[in-house]
Amino acid sequence: MSEILVLYYSRTGKVAQLARHVARGVGEVEGMRARLRSVPPVAPVTEIAQPPEPDEGAPYATRADLHECAGLVLGSPTRFGNMAAPLKYFIDSTAAEWASGTLVGKPAGVFTSTSTMHGGQETTLLSMMLPLLHQGMLIVGIPYTEAALNRTLGGGSPYGASHVGSVSGANPISDDERILARALGRRVAEVAARLEVRA
Repeated sequence: MSEILVLYYSRTGKVAQLARHVARGVGEVEGMRARLRSVPPVAPVTEIAQPPEPDEGAPYATRADLHECAGLVLGSPTRFGNMAAPLKYFIDSTAAEWASGTLVGKPAGVFTSTSTMHGGQETTLLSMMLPLLHQGMLIVGIPYTEAALNRTLGGGSPYGASHVGSVSGANPISDDERILARALGRRVAEVAARLEVRA
């Protein structure tokens, strides 16, 4: 079985929930399965090192996960219209993979969650695409042939899957947001499967 790396940072749990829906979409493609990984929080001054594995949720990613994956789906909450620092910190550690072309030609997608409807979802999705393009990855979005993209009243974009959580975080992931997250995972896995057949 080939694996699609679903790599994310989640602070309140909404991005982690989206990641699980993305993973379900990956699993709908024959011969593919998802590898869920997260990244630890970072701080300007580290007083206590994070444990090597989180107390709950997905294990922390290592650069070996990048070498072993057939594709990547990257998720982050929005921070002022940009990806969160912990995810950027991990990406910034991949210069060796960039130099060796580890991710070149592999498909990638992105997903996010914001507190408000206009909280920077699309700019965050685009910010996550930029390093993936530098890594030589093939960006996969969500086409408007996905009916949920035309009817969603919350998250969802041709750039990637998303969720609008509300300032209090009370909004659950909607049916359309869930459908679009699965569609994104499925599309990345389908592209990876096609690329493997041609290789």
